[in-house]
Amino acid sequence: MTREEILSTTVAFVKQQLAETESGHNWFHIERVWRNTKLIAANEPVDLLVAELGALLHDIADSKFHQGDETIGPATAALFLKGLPVDETMATHVVNIVKHISFKGGNEEQVFSSPELAVVQDADRLDAIGAIGIARAFHYGGFKNREIYDPAVLPNLEMTKEEYKNSQAPTINHFYEKLLLLKERMNTATGKKIAEARHRFMEDYLQQFYGEWNGEC
Repeated sequence: MTREEILSTTVAFVKQQLAETESGHNWFHIERVWRNTKLIAANEPVDLLVAELGALLHDIADSKFHQGDETIGPATAALFLKGLPVDETMATHVVNIVKHISFKGGNEEQVFSSPELAVVQDADRLDAIGAIGIARAFHYGGFKNREIYDPAVLPNLEMTKEEYKNSQAPTINHFYEKLLLLKERMNTATGKKIAEARHRFMEDYLQQFYGEWNGEC
């Protein structure tokens, strides 16, 4: 099986697995992260196949849609990779990307690192900010029946991992509890550069949002 066939087989698997997934985490999200991964990886010393497989499989079974179970995604990726002609070291690396990519709250420490994870993590985080990030945040908030905004509910920047996972706070709070934190958590020079512009867009959006909310503009 050629490199291209490995990737096309993985794409077909991911599309099938995520066919019914909420649109902020569906195939189009994966495709954007895959594109971002290739863009960032062009300037980084990485094994591109590892990075691409990590991007394609990173949300194969997001814990948010599996009662918070963080083991299903890595297990699903590992089982799929056993059917591909990739060596055990590569498969383990990809599974570790799937296992460790996610933002798990402001105080959660990362316990695995690699250049490939850094690239895929930046690619995924870029899709969580900017115009698409805003759209995804409000779509997921609606999916979970959350308030758009409640001035009485303040953002909590000291949440534990479990508190972050179980939060039912308004969507605007999510900007402060995650989205606005991501610019400073980018790993690569390319990721940081792109994140700067997307971060400014979110700040401008919030200024407009509060102005409209308060009847000031």
